[in-house]
Amino acid sequence: MKRAGTLRQVSDFSDFSRGHWLQELLCRGEEPSHVQSSPDGQHLLVLQKSRPPPQPRVVAFQRHGIGGADLERNWQPPQPALVGLLFLQNPVTLGAWVLAVVWEHGHTEVWHFVVAVGWQLLQTVELCQGARARIVSVCSQGASLVWCEERPPLDTHSDMSKCAFRFCVCTRALEVGEQGVRLGTLRIVLHNSPEYQVLASPQHVFLVPATASFATTSKFLLIWHPEKAKLTITAPSAGFIHSKVLRSSSESDFRKLLLGSVGLLSGLAPLDIHTSAVSNGEGLLLVSTKGDVNMVEPDGTQRHIFDLEGGPLAQGSPVQLKTFGSILACVLAGVLYLVDQNNGRLIEKKILSMKEVHFLESLGEEDSIQLLTQTGIYSFSFSKPEDSSRPEPCLVEMVFEEACRYYQRRSLSSSKLTVEKLKKGGVFQAPVALTAILQHSLHQKPARGLQDTYTKLLSTVSLELQSYMSLELLKTCVVCAPESEVESYCEELVEQEVSRVLCSDMDKDNLAYLNSIFASFPKAAWKATRSCLQLQQNGDGLLVARATPEVWKKVLGGPQQEEVGQNGVVPLFELICASFLRFKPKWLPSFVELTQQYVSVSWAYSSKEGPEGRVPLYKRALGVLARKNKRSEADDEMELELLLCSKRPKAVLQALHLLIHLKQWQRVVEVAEKFSKLSPLLNKEIFTTLLAEFAQHRELDPYLDTLWLLCPTDLTTSDILAVVLKHLPDSQEDPAPFSSEGNQLTVGLLKPLLQRVMQRPCIQDEMYSDALQSPTFPPPTPPREH
Repeated sequence: MKRAGTLRQVSDFSDFSRGHWLQELLCRGEEPSHVQSSPDGQHLLVLQKSRPPPQPRVVAFQRHGIGGADLERNWQPPQPALVGLLFLQNPVTLGAWVLAVVWEHGHTEVWHFVVAVGWQLLQTVELCQGARARIVSVCSQGASLVWCEERPPLDTHSDMSKCAFRFCVCTRALEVGEQGVRLGTLRIVLHNSPEYQVLASPQHVFLVPATASFATTSKFLLIWHPEKAKLTITAPSAGFIHSKVLRSSSESDFRKLLLGSVGLLSGLAPLDIHTSAVSNGEGLLLVSTKGDVNMVEPDGTQRHIFDLEGGPLAQGSPVQLKTFGSILACVLAGVLYLVDQNNGRLIEKKILSMKEVHFLESLGEEDSIQLLTQTGIYSFSFSKPEDSSRPEPCLVEMVFEEACRYYQRRSLSSSKLTVEKLKKGGVFQAPVALTAILQHSLHQKPARGLQDTYTKLLSTVSLELQSYMSLELLKTCVVCAPESEVESYCEELVEQEVSRVLCSDMDKDNLAYLNSIFASFPKAAWKATRSCLQLQQNGDGLLVARATPEVWKKVLGGPQQEEVGQNGVVPLFELICASFLRFKPKWLPSFVELTQQYVSVSWAYSSKEGPEGRVPLYKRALGVLARKNKRSEADDEMELELLLCSKRPKAVLQALHLLIHLKQWQRVVEVAEKFSKLSPLLNKEIFTTLLAEFAQHRELDPYLDTLWLLCPTDLTTSDILAVVLKHLPDSQEDPAPFSSEGNQLTVGLLKPLLQRVMQRPCIQDEMYSDALQSPTFPPPTPPREH
């Protein structure tokens, strides 16, 4: 069940110094601003990418009560650009921090804030040792800086392939003490490398190839482990590849690092990265251009988390990512997605009215999400609705009517009515009202015995209560939303309704209700189906479903066609197959194969209770395909895939005959070669069918070597000749000797097969082999006794 979340404003910038200017900067920026909060949450830093002089580009705002001198920095070309605003820990004072402003040429300003005094420049340092070096990416880890810098070659006419490896990754400690700021020794992590974007977690540094990187090196990621001085090579398509401890500077050469993995890396697909960010759990979040969100762990493994809606992402469309505890928050095109990182389930999807949104650090609860917008700071948290203990008159009437229904049910049954029976029977028609009145009664009578009596009931309906409340809020949004946002709200409403029905008993009424939803909102119902079944493609391109067994049983074990009648209502499995055909046809055979795998595990073979005991699933999917109005070549291909994915002998033979009818001889032989291995009986049927075709025409002649290998062991030469003679085409007139038409069956074509069969050991020979190998008969005469 989804948890209901509330969005509330916690600041309108009036609690910040120069709050009106802060709001003006966020509203008037032509390009999206870069906003950072300090580790203690008392300061906001705003970086404007393009500001006309003399207006500052970097401005710091602090909350009231800690006033002092402001921080404003500006620069103009030809001065190098700013590459990073980084907060570093101060190892001398616990909880203290400093701000490092890093420029492209390595010039770094170190600032700190003193209460009632304001911002003070501690020192200016130079990170790079070479005058021609240029920093392209920088991050902070603890009290150290890690950056990727470009070192142009001295020869301007160097080979372009060599110029691509002109970058190096460096690190340096930045120590703040009473004597000022001191830079540690420069350490080169990697040299002679392509351009990388560096992203730091508390214990690791991820090296992500830049978009303009060399093509052959943009197929993998690097993970640096500072404590172990180790580099790990990993690729989303292959997982962990190689790991190496860097004991000396010579081992830090990029080309030497890849020396043992060149063959494996050359066959990998290029990385598909739209956005990357570090999670709070040491992992790296990657968003592909298709909208897939994946997590790369520090050990090089990868797991899929969620699929964003909206199709392929444009290169310029921003995606905001941040983790809060176990929740992944993502903002795309004005929509906030909240996803549970542990299981990939969508907790909530909320449409935001703000144009520009930034995530801030949450200093309180982990699950409290801080959002900065042009109008203020908002907190999104999962909290219980206020005043839920006050029943309204209309709710009391609803519960009274419910009590009448309960009494009627109890009067017709001698068994005691329990909470489980009420829930299973679907009679909780007013859970909000029931829970509200019970909570009100508990507040009025805080006796221990009364609390124990209703504890089980309250815990049972609590999830139902949250689900109903979020549904009611969504309905309110649909009514009040502008016309441009109604469609997105309706999709969310359909998804909640489909999820709710799949979690209840799948009777005829619920099935008819689902039919109406799929008919009225086909696209929204398709998205809801994908979400409920958790359908997605793995790294090998295969369809996988992570639905729970309860959902599978609802999909496959609900009312069937003979039970629902002929009123236009179709079973849920057929509804889902029709959605596949409409929105994702190429996934339908894989979906049928997945359902068959689940059936084989959950029900006994040929069990009448299971769905396969009535009509096979592939036939039900073929029935949906047959109901299409217009038939096309793609439908013939779909029919073939559905027949073959079932792996049933009759279906395989039907597919084989269909391929023969379509004269696709290459695929005929491929199917025969693949499915002859399933069983000896099917092998014999396939070979006999193809032998009959061989007798009638010469289309299979190029594939005879493969065809003769499929000959069953129990087939004799007499059997082969009988099949051939039976299926020889009838000739209208006797052909002339040595005809030149070239389409006649000759003994020469059959000779390799007949020789192959005759060379096999005969069954009778095997039976009498022991007798044939026994001593000679009669035995030799024994020697005479003298």
